[in-house]
Amino acid sequence: MGQNMRIMVIGAGSIGRRHHGNVVALGADAVLFPYRDFQGAATLDAQPLDGVVIATATQVRLEVVQLCAERGLPFYVEKPLAYDSANLTAIMQAAAPVAERSLVGFMMRYHPAFRYLARLDLSDIFRFSFEIGHDVRQWRPNWSFADSYAAKAEGGGVLLDLCHELDMSATLFPGSGLNSVDSIGHAAFPGVDFATRIALGDGGTVAMDYLTPVLVRRASLRGTNQVIDFDFAAQRYQIDRGEGSETIDLPLERNAMFIAAMCDFLALVTGDPVSDVEHLPRLDRVSASCALLAKAWETRQFGGQITGDYA
Repeated sequence: MGQNMRIMVIGAGSIGRRHHGNVVALGADAVLFPYRDFQGAATLDAQPLDGVVIATATQVRLEVVQLCAERGLPFYVEKPLAYDSANLTAIMQAAAPVAERSLVGFMMRYHPAFRYLARLDLSDIFRFSFEIGHDVRQWRPNWSFADSYAAKAEGGGVLLDLCHELDMSATLFPGSGLNSVDSIGHAAFPGVDFATRIALGDGGTVAMDYLTPVLVRRASLRGTNQVIDFDFAAQRYQIDRGEGSETIDLPLERNAMFIAAMCDFLALVTGDPVSDVEHLPRLDRVSASCALLAKAWETRQFGGQITGDYA
């Protein structure tokens, strides 16, 4: 579907390389450009482009967004879109000319289990929780937390890094509101949250951490008509409506979510129809979720510290 299309991927880290590979696999011409070599307008104007993938660190995206919008270039930008309200407002204002043709990388919206939840009637739910945790030191071979974007006070930390759960919560239960955000830090990384618990209105909680020794990723929803327990890590999905637990088969190949999102982005670039995903993360449709995320980051209250070597 990407024939005769040229996409620049700015940011050559692991996610940038994944996006570059997926763009190529979808038939488009793609160039992978490290952000350290990015020279603003000169880089974008050096060759004809149809779109841009922004896979930079969170705190340096505004300039790229502005340059893309000025040139009418739609973009796919990694999550989170922005880490505070002022930065988010600036990005949304700058991106307005191409917002309806741009996508934010909330790829969990393409997860088959989330899509299943998105199709359910959840009006009876009175309590819900989303949780994700994994020891950040185990993420990738030769990975250094201290040298990564995640260890930066601005744009780093677990709330921003693992924000898909907050996006899923905000998407399924819009308007829940923010009650409190409690975080745990580390003396060697001031301003960086290693574990955060967010209390929402309507009985909702979202928790994320860099600490759990094995991957944990779950959603629990409690309603007057149904009990829903989804384990994304184990790919075990159960619903009980009072007649015994039913297990739902929802197989996943992880890169399929990234491919599906990239397919939708390339369709937006060309003006072709997008997929039937229930909550398309088009830029002009994700403002509420992004605003909740930015507000949560700004509201963090650090109430303790962990120890351990994260160098």
